[in-house]
Amino acid sequence: MSELPRRFRILGAISAVQIIAEGRGVRIRKYLQETYGGRYWRKMKGIARVEKDDGWIGNAEIHWFEAHGVGKVCWKIKRKLER
Repeated sequence: MSELPRRFRILGAISAVQIIAEGRGVRIRKYLQETYGGRYWRKMKGIARVEKDDGWIGNAEIHWFEAHGVGKVCWKIKRKLER
């Protein structure tokens, strides 16, 4: 049931993965539980090489949410990184 990013494509592995928030610290936890199910949500971030719909290719910091049994959802490019 894992959701893929919509406006960009991940070209390689995600590196430097970190947990930003977990459990009650996830602000949109109620929305995530109602939409996708799952109980214990975590907000994650990492670095990946991405290709945007407008043709830009490069490294970017990406954020997403994940829960056990649900997978990774709500992908977002937070910022583009210098090469």
